[in-house]
Formats: sequence, C-alpha cells, structure tokens
Amino acid sequence: MPETEVINNPITVWMNYGPITLHKPMSREEFIALSDRFPEWQMERDQSGKTIIMTPVKKGSGKNEITVSGYLFIWYLKHKSGEIFSPSTGIELPDGSIRCPDCAWVSGERLATVPESSDEDFLKVVPDFIVEVRSQSYDPKRLQDKMTQTWMANGVRLGWLIDPYEETVNIYRSGKFVEVVNGFQGRVLSGEDVMPGMELPLDDLRREK
Repeated sequence: MPETEVINNPITVWMNYGPITLHKPMSREEFIALSDRFPEWQMERDQSGKTIIMTPVKKGSGKNEITVSGYLFIWYLKHKSGEIFSPSTGIELPDGSIRCPDCAWVSGERLATVPESSDEDFLKVVPDFIVEVRSQSYDPKRLQDKMTQTWMANGVRLGWLIDPYEETVNIYRSGKFVEVVNGFQGRVLSGEDVMPGMELPLDDLRREK
C-alpha cells in the first residue's frame, strides 16, 4: 500500500483520540479481509460483529505492557509450561469475537484440545490467563466490560485488569467475585493456582510522580 494512503486516511487521524468502533457488523471473513488490507492497524471484533480499531499506545503504556510481558516471559522460561502470546495476537473465542489481550498464557492442556492449524491463523483457544493494561485513552468501564463479558464469559481462569493511572488492579477469577487491589506500593500479584510461581511486583508499574 502506498504510504500516502495511510497518512491521508481519516481513520488514521481519528486514532490519535482513542479507539474507533465501526458499528456496522462484519462477518468473520470481512474482518479478516479488513485486517489483511490494513496490517498496520490492530483490530478486534466483538461478539456482535462490530470492529474496534485500537490506538497506538504512548511511551508510558508501552513500558507497562512490556514490563508485564517480561515477568510472564521469565516465568515461562523457568517453567516451560504451555505457550505465551503477545498483544498483537488475535484470539478467536467461542462467542465469535476476535480479541487481543496485552498478554496471554495458554496451558498445555488447553492447547492439546486445539486442532492443528497454520501459524497464519488466529489462535483458536481460550487462554487460561490474560492481562489487560489500561492506557490513558481507554475508558476503564469499557475495559471492565471486556474482562467480564468477553474474557471471563468465554472461560478465562484468571485475569488482571491493571490501571497504572489509578493504581488499581481488578482480579478476575473464574466463578468468583472480582477482587479490587488499591495501591501499587509494596504489592505483588500472584499467578495463584493457575500459574504457580508467577509474580508481578506492582511497584514496577508505578508512574513517575
């Protein structure tokens, strides 16, 4: 695609102000065609077929995302259990949505249930564990709904919604009430029985005052 086409596209300009939702439902095939047409855009498809075009994160959010992913990667290298996936991985869920968490881990048990497919396909399995890290342009309520109505509703076992701006974490566990952690100082999140030994010191996500 010519570079000028991307620069002059109004969607590219609007993305500076937050996520864009295309309300006209798209089929799975239409969504895939759109994502192939614009590979530089990170997109999600919700269960009703609406397409959400994500905004590029700013410096601070990028640091937070790689910090969380780094701790997950260290745990993975030590335990060699299951597989981990990056924020740009499209995950196709049972409700028909295609979502991209900031990081995800899938156990070997769940991976074993997935038919063999090409590495060029979306991941077609519900992660055991996901993390969403809020960036400043994202509405907290929208992310909370995504956690409950998408991730947990489809079978995620443990999920963290981390808000570095408010220094809060919502911890989602399958079949249980949401636990809210207030304040990052001295707090360490645990992978619990889902990912024994996984820890995330929240001090590493505190914003510079």
